[in-house]
Amino acid sequence: MPKRIYVGGLPYSATEEDLENLFATAGNVKEAVVVTDRFTGQAKGFGFVEMETDAEADIAISTLNGAQMGGRTLTVNEARPREDRGGRGNYGGGSGGRGYGGRGGRDRY
Repeated sequence: MPKRIYVGGLPYSATEEDLENLFATAGNVKEAVVVTDRFTGQAKGFGFVEMETDAEADIAISTLNGAQMGGRTLTVNEARPREDRGGRGNYGGGSGGRGYGGRGGRDRY
């Protein structure tokens, strides 16, 4: 499985096509994704790219880190593995959760 590349500092106007075109200078792009806000659709200023091979990914990282795009300096490095965030709606338990036990008004004093 090829390396997943994190790209930070993207202009908010950047599209997946823009990202793919930029990384195509380093090799064959398998996938390019610009992360957007779920509700507004506005780009969040970062994305991810997968190249066809690890060698192409290494070339992309070394040549594009610090490059300019839309007047902004890009941060390009190997992405960290995704964290398991648990299911949505799971607010955790214990003291860190959203339980409201023990907050009743009776017998407080």
